Amino acid sequence: MNRVKAGSLRGSLLLTLCRLAELTVPTGEFSCTTKALAAKLGYSQQSVSRYLIELERRGLIRRVRVAKRESIRITPQGLDLLSGTYFTLKRVFERPAGKIYFEGELFSGLGEGSYYMSQEGYRRQLEEKLGLDPYPGTLNVRLKPGYEGEKRLLETLPLISIEGFRAESRSFGPAKCAKATINDDVDAAVVLALRSHYGPDVIEIVSRENLRRRLKLKDGDTIKVKVLT
Repeated sequence: MNRVKAGSLRGSLLLTLCRLAELTVPTGEFSCTTKALAAKLGYSQQSVSRYLIELERRGLIRRVRVAKRESIRITPQGLDLLSGTYFTLKRVFERPAGKIYFEGELFSGLGEGSYYMSQEGYRRQLEEKLGLDPYPGTLNVRLKPGYEGEKRLLETLPLISIEGFRAESRSFGPAKCAKATINDDVDAAVVLALRSHYGPDVIEIVSRENLRRRLKLKDGDTIKVKVLT
């Protein structure tokens, strides 16, 4: 049976599965009428029936009808999905205070990094707010699977703001940034543009020096980034 990822479940389905797992403690099985279960979960009876059918269809629960009651057990596949969700949340909430760590693969961007970093409006703010006079270019990093949540977490934090401005008869958008270290060796900064051509799995990095040359990097290499928040 194919493994189901937590991200493939709608929020209501995942929450229902979590609640069912809680209800099966300590015996590993839970018996109840659909009406009573709906009251426990805070959903309508129709919604609960629909969620149970879908969870069973995906192989995440097993149901046995006994008179008017249903006996529900989380399957090994369901427990595997919940375990993955648990360890993802554990990594988020138990990480060392003030540090976010991720790994990503280097790739060549659209060639716009040098243009943006040469703009005085960005250069001046990075120097004033981070003490970093940026090399005219960015390092483009595609997050490895499992680290997507790190960018989402960064986006929710009160990072240092880089204000938008106008120059050369055009507008340059705002961004957020934070100090970082690359491969435990080079000081840098992560920049999150509020408008970006890249997807949600990409982070841009700036530094005082040419990071490709300093660290002898090429496309496809993996780099380790620690963000100081």
